[in-house]
Amino acid sequence: MPLAARAEIKAVDIYSQEELLELIRQGSELKRVKQDDCQLLKDIEAHASVLKEPLYQYLWGEMLNYGVCTKADPKRGIEWLRRSAEQGSPEAMLKLAQYYNDGKFLTKDPERAVYYVFPAASGGSLAAQMMLVKLLSEGHGTPRDYVLAYYWLYNQTFADEKTQQQSQKLLAKLAKLMPDSQVKRAQQPQLHQ
Repeated sequence: MPLAARAEIKAVDIYSQEELLELIRQGSELKRVKQDDCQLLKDIEAHASVLKEPLYQYLWGEMLNYGVCTKADPKRGIEWLRRSAEQGSPEAMLKLAQYYNDGKFLTKDPERAVYYVFPAASGGSLAAQMMLVKLLSEGHGTPRDYVLAYYWLYNQTFADEKTQQQSQKLLAKLAKLMPDSQVKRAQQPQLHQ
């Protein structure tokens, strides 16, 4: 490699947990890895497989799913996402739920999507709460989860009006499946069992 070309390559530091989380939430993690010219490939794989860090397991899984800086291998990629989800990563749970709901990389199975998205929603993930309410309002999952899912999303804090309006539409759809008494109960500041 000519010296001039080497001078243009800039060393890249491994992503902090906060930085990686923000990239994942923005959906730009794979784009960032490409922008960094795949320099962190071995570091990412090591953080996933040796250090067993859930966010890096998520990233490595997605890199394998889409063939970013490595050969595409969705079977291994989904397995890495599952490992991340098993460690409690709401991002991995949500991604697996999306893949099951969409039938991408996995057999379309909205019931299994509910299985994966529910714990992420219970942990406070707004995206997961919205997906859960959407799935429940489409008839997936079980009616015994309606009150809890409604309660979580109803009492969420929104950063923008568009997301708030989307959630209100989802809640209105779910409310049509619930008795008025359950809706009133789910709208309380604290949910009493």
